[in-house]
Amino acid sequence: MPRRARMYLPEIPYHVIQRGNNREACYFDIEDYQYYKELLRQSLSIYGVQLHAYVLMTNHIHLLMTPDSSTGISQVMKVVGSRFAQYVNRKYKRTGTLWEGRHKSSAIHAEEYLLTCYRYIELNPVRANMVKRPEEYKWSSYGVNGWGDTDTLITAHAEYSKLAKDNKSRSYHYPELFNLILTEDDLHL
Repeated sequence: MPRRARMYLPEIPYHVIQRGNNREACYFDIEDYQYYKELLRQSLSIYGVQLHAYVLMTNHIHLLMTPDSSTGISQVMKVVGSRFAQYVNRKYKRTGTLWEGRHKSSAIHAEEYLLTCYRYIELNPVRANMVKRPEEYKWSSYGVNGWGDTDTLITAHAEYSKLAKDNKSRSYHYPELFNLILTEDDLHL
């Protein structure tokens, strides 16, 4: 019997995490990251979900998403997760599950924690000692949110937009948030 899709409150942002099985790698080369992003781009549009921040680590992902409907996030994660697993299994001639179970998620109180969640997600490669600064990591939304790069995956959340009146000014103010230390409480969103 198939599992029921998880239900989410529309218009509420969620921090979504999915880990590789046994915390093993899910991405092995540049094409893998690109393919995952393309699957995500297609699914976000089809299922009415906005993506505000993301990071694709070697063995897990973090996504900050807001659905238009109660099933949007579940549908995105189901389609992207299964298609990407099929792709990896086919490409690398492997079998079995790629992901460590279903995705996990938590609702984010936008006014209080949303920008902290952006920082938490985009600082993941720094905390993992993969890079010194978030802008050095190619597979995250920091380039869009912090530098004003273009990426059709990203939709600015209203709280992010409040940082300044235009993209250029937001790209100046957003990196300033990264000068603030994330506390232990921040790390346990």
